[in-house]
Amino acid sequence: MTRPDGEETYVGKAIPRREDPRFLTGRGRYLDDRNLPGQLHAHFVRSSYAHAEVLDIDVRPALEVPGVVRVLTATDLDESIRPIPWIRRPPEPGAELPGQSAPPAPLPELRPLAGAVVRWVGEPLAVVVAETPDTAADGAEAVAVSYRQLEATVLVEDAIADGAPELHEGFPGNVPFRTRYAGGDAEAAFASAPHRLHRRLVNHRVHPMVLEPRGVLASYDTHQEILDVWISTQRPHHSRLMFGQVLGLPEHRIRVGAGDVGGAFGAKEPMYPDEVVVAFAAKLLGRPVKWVEERTEHLLATTHGRDQVAELEVAFDDEGVISAIRGRVLGNMGAYLYPNSYGTISGRTGPLLPQSYRMSSIDVEMVGVFTNTTPTGPYRGAGRPEATYYTERLVDEVAAELGLDPVEVRRRNYVRAEEMPWHTPTGLDYDSGDYAKALQVALDEIGYDKVRQLQQGDDGRLIGVGVASYVEIGGVTPSAIAPMEGSPGLWESAQIKVHPTGKVAISLGTCGHGQGHETTFAQIAADALRIPYDDITIVYGDTETSPFGFGTFGSRSAAVAGTAVAMACRKVVDKAKRRVASLLESSVAEIEVVAGGYQVRGAPATRMSFAEVAQKALMLMKPLDDGEEPGLDATAYFDPPNYTFSSGTHACVAEVDPDTGKVEITAFVAVDDCGTVINPLIAEGQVHGGVAQGVAQALYERVVYAADGQPLTSSLMDYAMPTARRLPAVRTANVCSPTPVNLLGVKGIGESGAIGSTPAVVNAVLDALRPIGVRDLDMPLTPDRVWAAIEQARSAVRGP
Repeated sequence: MTRPDGEETYVGKAIPRREDPRFLTGRGRYLDDRNLPGQLHAHFVRSSYAHAEVLDIDVRPALEVPGVVRVLTATDLDESIRPIPWIRRPPEPGAELPGQSAPPAPLPELRPLAGAVVRWVGEPLAVVVAETPDTAADGAEAVAVSYRQLEATVLVEDAIADGAPELHEGFPGNVPFRTRYAGGDAEAAFASAPHRLHRRLVNHRVHPMVLEPRGVLASYDTHQEILDVWISTQRPHHSRLMFGQVLGLPEHRIRVGAGDVGGAFGAKEPMYPDEVVVAFAAKLLGRPVKWVEERTEHLLATTHGRDQVAELEVAFDDEGVISAIRGRVLGNMGAYLYPNSYGTISGRTGPLLPQSYRMSSIDVEMVGVFTNTTPTGPYRGAGRPEATYYTERLVDEVAAELGLDPVEVRRRNYVRAEEMPWHTPTGLDYDSGDYAKALQVALDEIGYDKVRQLQQGDDGRLIGVGVASYVEIGGVTPSAIAPMEGSPGLWESAQIKVHPTGKVAISLGTCGHGQGHETTFAQIAADALRIPYDDITIVYGDTETSPFGFGTFGSRSAAVAGTAVAMACRKVVDKAKRRVASLLESSVAEIEVVAGGYQVRGAPATRMSFAEVAQKALMLMKPLDDGEEPGLDATAYFDPPNYTFSSGTHACVAEVDPDTGKVEITAFVAVDDCGTVINPLIAEGQVHGGVAQGVAQALYERVVYAADGQPLTSSLMDYAMPTARRLPAVRTANVCSPTPVNLLGVKGIGESGAIGSTPAVVNAVLDALRPIGVRDLDMPLTPDRVWAAIEQARSAVRGP
């Protein structure tokens, strides 16, 4: 892109990521790359039962292992460590919000180590601290735990059934919260609708499975009374707050650094019990303590994602126009309500059920349920993929019920571009979007009409085409909206330091972990300051060197932090113009910004380079005007007035082998509208990664438990992550509807791929199978599951 004067701009340019050379050459510095002199190593003893009373923990055998320094259990921590606080939680009694009721009892405390009862396999019971990792592991193996096994529940529908074991006292039915989204008049809509359709839709449990598992390296300076923590996290400043609250330390005496983070996908957003214990051990023992999660631990102890069961009914007319949705969604919260898990189902799945459609009414209850499984939390999309899956499946079912093309049903129901902003029955205000245009681009790219013609052949091939449109919340969470959701407002800030050389360092409170922050934020600043991209350095991930911020999640970094960068740059430009005007004895109105500098309008001979201005702003040769300060440094804060709402349509062509049930994706197109695209190359990479995870959920991945709560997918031998060769080639395209919410017009792209892809794949497979009588399938669509459905349909045709 170029300016009217021919100067090249950086926003919109596909610049390779700055981060790539160090990552691709093995020079990234992750948690396990860090070590401190004299450090100890931690290894956790975890519950081997899903539900049991802990009768005794005998640590004496562990203490006899040479090299073991200390073993800590809950009794060593109870007086020293507070429970882990919630980021967002159901309202307290008497402080109910619309649609949100208070829990029946105080929420169960999340303690760093389990005490009298364990509630999931993998719950931390004790930690062994030793001189080497192997010694710590040997010590943990030597700890003897005596249990009395209790009845366990794994499935949400079993957990809420009469007579189910109560996981936490005061929570009959194992329900910690209920949130109802009711807008319009659903009862009247259903009463007057010519057609109704009910479906039970399952969004099964999966694992974020990041490349770099969690880890902590903590040390405590007893002289300065400073706790120093390196942790693989998405939210360094938030982690500092949590460490302070749990350990009883003032935040100014805690430093948290993230370094390079090898992926997160939402799993590194909360504070975990084991992370707190490592920091406590370092402070207690006066030596650095390091813990790096093993892959099996990661599968057992790091939060899982999705795991919802929806019973939904849709009302529609003869033309397929949908008027209302009603029903209930059960969310499996696992054994505890983790610090940020409440918002996934309550604050994201429920509000987004209307998706891109004009339905006037909704009445859906979101119900959290305790089970004897690993706690769940946000996983790429965090409630948005679930909502999209339910609604897009229902739209296809409506089309099938009426014998209509699902594409045409979507067109008849879309909110139109000219109707924006659009107020949904769940209370959201969509900012912008052209859903019909995104659909058409996807249809053209996938060759929709040709696929439909191919389906008419008589060669016995089972070919299907599926589409899925989506709307996602991004830019979370404006303070104007946050109180209504029971959470704090999540603004962001940017601090710009201008060196005398004209080089610029920008510090942020976000924390990149694969998004390309060092590249995209520099592109924004280079355009705003009119200086070379290479003159800008981006700093984040350390509470000592970056301003307070809420971190990177929820498709918020570009929209919120990126806007703060642009605003801070404007302040720098305004200061520079005032300084130049003073030096050239001109008015500020006469000073214009040109490539790399400033000049009196229309007088190139007066040009001063940005470096000259930066130096003269510090090395004062004359008194500053009243109200002016030396230098060009600036800080800006941005608290958006509303969410941003990215949207798009994904389309998939799939062929099913009728003899084996194997699904092959032969074409996949992702059309996304994320507003202004800062870097097309990075945006495309984000979509590719998200689609890979969405396809993985649709076809391969699934966390499985036995009836007694024992995990059956506790290694990569059992958990079926697809390799690159099993994933489809993905074509991408963009539709651009800039948001009015921020000055960049940016919405967000980090989670879109995981939102639209899963229902597109499932709809394609069901489209292929529907002609032979298969109407419904639960994910993942593995060959055995698909083959069984085909055989059942064939048997129904053959008869007894």
